[in-house]
Amino acid sequence: MLILSRNKGQKIMINDNIVLSVIEINGDQVRIGIEAPSNVAIYREEIYEAIKQQNQHAIEFNTDIQDILNQVAAQKKE
Repeated sequence: MLILSRNKGQKIMINDNIVLSVIEINGDQVRIGIEAPSNVAIYREEIYEAIKQQNQHAIEFNTDIQDILNQVAAQKKE
């Protein structure tokens, strides 16, 4: 992990197309501005983890539905 110190108004460049800007520092809270192409997904960590969990539940749900459909199809063939 790269750790950098920045002051208010300073920026960090990632590649040629992503800019992180320190907008405000207020006690333990830091506001960061992010400039990135629209095809780059940007999430807060807690939101990203919730999305991953929901996606996993959706996969499990779809698998359950497919199993039920397969069982129904097998019963119809009998």
